[in-house]
Amino acid sequence: MTPTVLVLAEASGGLLTGPTKEAIGVARTLAGPDGSLAAVTMGGPSALEALAPFGPKEVWVADVPPEAATSGAVAALAAHAADESRAAIVLLGGTTFGRDVTGRLAVRWGAAAATGATEVAIAGPEEVHVRRPVFGGRATEMRRLVGPRTVIALRPHAFAEAAASAGTPTVHVLDRSVIPATEGAARRRSLDPAEPGSGPSLSDATIVVSGGRGMRAAENFHLIEELAQSLGAAVGASRAVTDAGWRPTSFQIGQTGRAVSPQLYIAVGISGAIQHVVGMVSSRTIVAINTDASAPIFKVADYGLVGDALTILPALTREVRKVRGLPAN
Repeated sequence: MTPTVLVLAEASGGLLTGPTKEAIGVARTLAGPDGSLAAVTMGGPSALEALAPFGPKEVWVADVPPEAATSGAVAALAAHAADESRAAIVLLGGTTFGRDVTGRLAVRWGAAAATGATEVAIAGPEEVHVRRPVFGGRATEMRRLVGPRTVIALRPHAFAEAAASAGTPTVHVLDRSVIPATEGAARRRSLDPAEPGSGPSLSDATIVVSGGRGMRAAENFHLIEELAQSLGAAVGASRAVTDAGWRPTSFQIGQTGRAVSPQLYIAVGISGAIQHVVGMVSSRTIVAINTDASAPIFKVADYGLVGDALTILPALTREVRKVRGLPAN
């Protein structure tokens, strides 16, 4: 019997997030033509409107204000929706919030769990196989999740986003009374948005250009931003750059910053310490530019260029703009 797969959907600004669309695509594959795709969302009517075109048969909706949408409260509501839908598998986008909910949901729902999944397959009755990177991306493991209930957080950009499909879902309203008093009492006191760059966000970008200490000074970092702008890319940075105050910590990629998995990652003036590599090694293609031919970054790069970034970047930006038919700066 094909299982019911439930997607915990996140929406922002009235639109589904990229990781949610990726989860819907995986859910369709797992459910198959005879299975059932369901969804649960905490965004109220606007999230339902964004979700409906992607074809879930049933949607469970809770209109939870942002200050009350803590990971514990969301896990309680998602567990209730999973029970109501008789789901065997719950999929989440592997965002910071999604990973937090995964553990809480697995405990509350009594399920096996995995995060950072790059492959998911049903291996048999009550058995799901998940492949995920380990040891900072230096190896992968295949994990068997055994039992009637499974919760999986998918690694962002590891799967294609689902396309919209026709259909009108059956809508169920979730009763917020299922949130335990200990979880319902929690409130988010404030939310300080990270300082954005001028291009796409690091979470959603398919191309990321990151700069490191090799840019030498804060006034040279505009060369990173100009190349990123010409490519339609997001801007990232190493910890050395954010520690020096050249860019905000929201730009930092690595073990103590963000993890990204773009189609193309360009590391400029970054030595390649393991703390940084952990945050970007799952990128599809990695290009490194560094003056030191023995820098560790070249061990993980698909393509490498040895030279001075302050000379290479302006020339590279000019060529990119020429190829893409953009006016010269």
